[in-house]
Amino acid sequence: MSFSRISTVGVLVLGMGLAWSAQAQQANMTFFVTSAGSGKGGDLGGLEGADAHCAALAKAAGAKTTNWHAYLSTNLPGGDQGVDARGRIGKGPWQNAKGVVVAKSVADLHSEHNNVNKQTALTEKGEPIKGRGDTPNEHDILTGSDPDGRFSTAGGDTTCGNWTKSGEGSAIVGHHDLQGLKDTRHMKSWNSSHGSRGCSQDLLKGSGGAGLFYCFAAN
Repeated sequence: MSFSRISTVGVLVLGMGLAWSAQAQQANMTFFVTSAGSGKGGDLGGLEGADAHCAALAKAAGAKTTNWHAYLSTNLPGGDQGVDARGRIGKGPWQNAKGVVVAKSVADLHSEHNNVNKQTALTEKGEPIKGRGDTPNEHDILTGSDPDGRFSTAGGDTTCGNWTKSGEGSAIVGHHDLQGLKDTRHMKSWNSSHGSRGCSQDLLKGSGGAGLFYCFAAN
């Protein structure tokens, strides 16, 4: 066998090995940002629809885990406590599609020591999400939550009608890239930066979003 033939075979084997390694990591993935939203802005079909979207994307990517929950909070009528995002996602630890751990526990996730940032908050395909400075900016990630991962008490609509509205309303979003127009703690928050301009897909795009959200394996 010629040297060129051996080299070609070696490259093919290396490529197959890398592909297998990537697939193995995605199979063990327990955290990701959705590569696409519902297409209807803040209307995700409620928590049930959002969870189903997480599960469908994870399955398509080859993840072994099937119990996926969206990191979203809700409010009851009158602004009373509904569902807290932090209570939906299990105990951890969680790792992305590249095998990088983003948090060891719920407490770790909601501390300054978490590892959620532009380099680690990847899609289910292991791809980065565009952030501030990219075109288009899509760093607004829907959460409806306060920094501690609980339902927001900011007043007014903070969850796009508990994730059923695609027109008027608003939702609290976080910045996965930890970047904002103002150098403040909130603007650099992965889960609670500001309210959206509205709940339609166009209005979410207008403020730097695409209707994306975080998904966690509820282990």
